Amino acid sequence: MVWNTTLARGESVTEYSLEPQAKLSLFKDRVVIPSNEEIQLNILQKHHDSPLAGRPGKEKTLKLINRDFYWAGMNQFIKDYVSSCQQCSRNKNIHHKKFGLLKPLQIPSGPWNCLSLNCPCQTTLIQF
Repeated sequence: MVWNTTLARGESVTEYSLEPQAKLSLFKDRVVIPSNEEIQLNILQKHHDSPLAGRPGKEKTLKLINRDFYWAGMNQFIKDYVSSCQQCSRNKNIHHKKFGLLKPLQIPSGPWNCLSLNCPCQTTLIQF
């Protein structure tokens, strides 16, 4: 199946091999995993979620899985999974400077002389 797909895309199959005793398809000495999300997720969870794995980041998880396995779209699958990992995002180190202290505003000279707006987006300052 992998061979047919690869040939249909016009790619070389010289990197693929078939291990008849184990009934495994290999790609550069790595086991080719079929397009089965359940199997792929199982492999990913064992390399990322298990207590022994220690929840490595995107690149390290990819490197660990890449040693033994291969499947089409593996890089994006792993990056998406690790990016959406709730426990990783909760325990992630903060890599930015501490926020500064608030500074008091000047007291306006009259009503409607100064307006303030908190906006969670980037805005342009407009002078009146």
